[in-house]
Amino acid sequence: MVARIHTQFVERTEGFVVVGVASSGQAALDDIARLRPDLVLLDVHLPDMTGIDVLRRLRGGGDDVGVLMVTAAREADTVRAAASGGAVHYLVKPFDYEDLRVRLETFRAAQLALSGSGAPGQDDIDAVFGAAAAAPSPPVSLPKGLSPETAEAVQDALRSAGELSAAECADLVGISRVSARRYLEHFVARGAAVVRLQYGGAGRPERRYRPAGQA
Repeated sequence: MVARIHTQFVERTEGFVVVGVASSGQAALDDIARLRPDLVLLDVHLPDMTGIDVLRRLRGGGDDVGVLMVTAAREADTVRAAASGGAVHYLVKPFDYEDLRVRLETFRAAQLALSGSGAPGQDDIDAVFGAAAAAPSPPVSLPKGLSPETAEAVQDALRSAGELSAAECADLVGISRVSARRYLEHFVARGAAVVRLQYGGAGRPERRYRPAGQA
């Protein structure tokens, strides 16, 4: 079921197509050798070996295929092993489509940056090294009275619902409608959400919110 969901996520992303799905470490190694993919989405927990074992066997055999770890494993040793094995990123489950899409598009941009025949410029090199080459972004500050924990809960509710009103958000998160609207309007101001007016019946139109970029 998880593999099917991840397949759908990848297929939704422009520039990507799924060429194979493997249910074990050895099957993954066999399929990688046969299909020669550009990128492998690799779990740590596999029935016959760990994803880290698969990564090490790939690198030991001279295969530099891109590997994106997608796993529930959070142990520091596992994360370090993935990094030392050259994984392009490490995405902790559960995650939503947007989380994966950003990593996929970052990988694609890096691949395209080095696809030309000439020597890459600094911008191209920065695209390959990604966050390591970029200056750290300052944390996003919240207006007074808003908490990061509730903001995250409101954002999760918005992503899960696809579209909701302040009243619906309040019921889902367990806060007042006024508080829910403050958080939702904050996301609109940041560009993380959009709002539309729904007319119908007497009275003022209802403000309905959805994540930015969602059709």
